[in-house]
Amino acid sequence: MEILIAAVVLSVALVAAAGMLGRARHAGAAVATAPAAPGHPAPTRAPAAPKAHPAELDTREQRLAEREAGVEAERRALTARGAQLQRELERVSGLTAAQAKALLLKELEEDARHARAKVLRHVEEETKRDAERRVRSILAVAMQRLAASHAAETTVSVVQLQADDMKGRIIGREGRNIRALENLTGVDFIIDDTPNAVVLSGFDGVRREIARMTLEKLLQDGRIHPARIEEMYYQAKSELESHIIASGEEAALEANVGALDADLVKLMGRLKFRTSYGQNVLAHSVETAHLASMMAEELGCSAKTARRAAFLHDIGKSVSHEIEGPHALVGGDLARRHGEPEAVAHAMEAHHNEVEPQTVEAVIVQAADALSGARPGARGESLEQYVKRLRDLEQIATRHPGVEKVYAMQAGREIRVMVQPTAVDDDGAVLLSHDIAREIEKELEYPGQIKVTVIRESRAVEYAR
Repeated sequence: MEILIAAVVLSVALVAAAGMLGRARHAGAAVATAPAAPGHPAPTRAPAAPKAHPAELDTREQRLAEREAGVEAERRALTARGAQLQRELERVSGLTAAQAKALLLKELEEDARHARAKVLRHVEEETKRDAERRVRSILAVAMQRLAASHAAETTVSVVQLQADDMKGRIIGREGRNIRALENLTGVDFIIDDTPNAVVLSGFDGVRREIARMTLEKLLQDGRIHPARIEEMYYQAKSELESHIIASGEEAALEANVGALDADLVKLMGRLKFRTSYGQNVLAHSVETAHLASMMAEELGCSAKTARRAAFLHDIGKSVSHEIEGPHALVGGDLARRHGEPEAVAHAMEAHHNEVEPQTVEAVIVQAADALSGARPGARGESLEQYVKRLRDLEQIATRHPGVEKVYAMQAGREIRVMVQPTAVDDDGAVLLSHDIAREIEKELEYPGQIKVTVIRESRAVEYAR
């Protein structure tokens, strides 16, 4: 860097010397030829001197020529000296003038690039911090404004009976009534020792509701036989269709999405009898619409598009047993066929990343859907799956030799294994915990992690008499 600075100083000195020499020449010529200033009388000329002798003129010309030659010699000497200094500098630095100039410009460019990158990094970090604070604020406001809870649906319905003798009438002679009910509704009618109750089991909520309404109508009428069962079934089915439409219209009004196509309203009403991880899908859709609307308003986006797409985002689940494919893509296709805007259909398709989100509203629908599902208490696993998982955990630990007792704790997130101190030593306890953990990983599927604790306790008891 010192060599480069010296080169620059030398170049500046040479340019300054040449400039001073040129200005001196021009100044002399200007003084000799300068006219009188306007408004001022021309200077009075001195009386003409007597004409010089030709020999004297020759002498003056000779002196002038000598002075010019001296000046020219000095100029050439300065030029040569500058060239010599430049060559010496190039020799010392190992660079030519062009190379030194290029190196200097490169260093200046790198310094400027570094400064620019530093500024950009600072701006990016500050923007990221502001964005994170903004996102937290928006989500917090949305969750505080919408504090809703929904009862978890199950896969069974219970119909209460006035007396247990009605169970025999429901079964019928040789079981003809219960067979007719199951064949028509596609739902299992479970009649056991449960007092004054009949359990209806089925994964299709719509069919289960039709079966419940059919059985209640038969109980009210009192006449239970195959012909009457079929009549009540079609009557309940007709009433349920109007109930489904009413449920869809009520949900659309609650979500404030405006007018919807009649077919879309009907499909949304069917979601009332559909659950996802224990969460009612229609209630989830209404909640997601409110969350998406709040976040869109906070971000300055189209609240109408976000609300509408969030309300319809799971509509594909209502026809999942009729049309193959992911429910998000099926729902987007349904929305297009029934006249919904492309922005709404795209946000519906993108809420599970089957399609890459291209709009802010699509990302908002994703966030609102995840927020509604992740809310504590919104979703859960069934009791049967829960009990089965605990039982499997205990069985895996119990089959090892030396194990005395096994307890599944903290909802299956920890198991405590009590071993016989005479059968398992301290090193064996360590190996046993490792083996049980590896077997759990291979045989079970579970969220998060499961802690395995092996307890080996030896006691010595004596009495002082």
